[in-house]
Amino acid sequence: MRLAAVESRNVTCQEPLPPIFWERALASNVWDADGNRFVDLGAGFGVAGVGHAHPRVVEAIAHQLARLPHAMGDVHPAVTKVKLLEALATRFPGGVSARSVLGSSGSDAVEIALKTALLATGRPGIVAFEGAYHGLTFGALEVTSRAFFRRPFASGLTGRGSFARFGDADDAVRAAREAKVPVGAVIVEPIQGRGGERVPPVGFLSRLRAVCDREGWLLIADEVYTGFGRTGRLFACDHEAVVPDLLCVGKALASGMPVAACIGRASLMDAWPPSRGEALHTQTFLGHPPGAAAALATLAVLEEEKLVERAAELGEYALGRLRAAAGAGVRDVRGRGLLLGIECDSPERAARACTRALERGVIVLSSGDDGRVLSITPPLSIERDVLDGALAILMECLQ
Repeated sequence: MRLAAVESRNVTCQEPLPPIFWERALASNVWDADGNRFVDLGAGFGVAGVGHAHPRVVEAIAHQLARLPHAMGDVHPAVTKVKLLEALATRFPGGVSARSVLGSSGSDAVEIALKTALLATGRPGIVAFEGAYHGLTFGALEVTSRAFFRRPFASGLTGRGSFARFGDADDAVRAAREAKVPVGAVIVEPIQGRGGERVPPVGFLSRLRAVCDREGWLLIADEVYTGFGRTGRLFACDHEAVVPDLLCVGKALASGMPVAACIGRASLMDAWPPSRGEALHTQTFLGHPPGAAAALATLAVLEEEKLVERAAELGEYALGRLRAAAGAGVRDVRGRGLLLGIECDSPERAARACTRALERGVIVLSSGDDGRVLSITPPLSIERDVLDGALAILMECLQ
């Protein structure tokens, strides 16, 4: 295969069956190189929140590319960078004054948050949660729970991260006491995505906010997956009116362009010293103009098409339908908004369902530490009849 000849064998899985190769996508549909159409129940890893190739986003990218494809992001930046930072600041939970550092991926946003926490508190320890996935760069890997990702690089990890039971705010105190270094912050996914669509008990985030306040820790909300309407609120923190100190965002922010950000309370972000010509955390494509334009268009579409509200309504409908159709091989159906998970009785059943669904034109991925959960995160704009048809096929493939 051409791909196998040129790519590291650890990247794209090609056994037992080769992947499909995407050629184009529109709304909730994907076409492969052979012209086959698929319904994408994963929104391209949750990226296509407003739908693949939304005309408003495509137009914004094309317009910006024609005018200015690149700028000097931390020296002489593009105007679009300023506009995006302003848009993010106005959307920070609780209406709190906020500032951001832009990046290119969710891992990057987490790295920025961890650096900010260290600068602000002087304490390097971080409490995370079992099942957490915060990225695979070395800093983010310190707080990613899964042994599969950590074990090969364990000798390079510093041990700054300690892990509490997900959903148990008080256990964060136990984890902090057992930490190797003094703790300055807690990082949490309000709902775990790659960890298996795990929804914590109601009140967990509020309790965790209180624990952080009492202990003098910062609260970092990793909303790379859950942000921008996925759970039926702009941010999942909004379900409990919790205002984090730092907020990591990415994925659906720019509808396919590599844009992410760590947004934080303005007073806290001032832990970073003023730039005197060299930024402490930067990159060549900081504030990439086409990416910033895509993000601004995405935010506009979310509001104009009321996709956040739609995710809440359609998600409740889909959750009820899946629960009603669940058979003997399903242990649990859970989720919030259009972040839904079907937990199977075995990883093998989930893997078999993914393969069968793909053969019938539905793209769905598994999640959870052992891959027994089917992850359903379609575009927020998916038509109800398209979603109905895809879910019907998926449930048949589980039998």
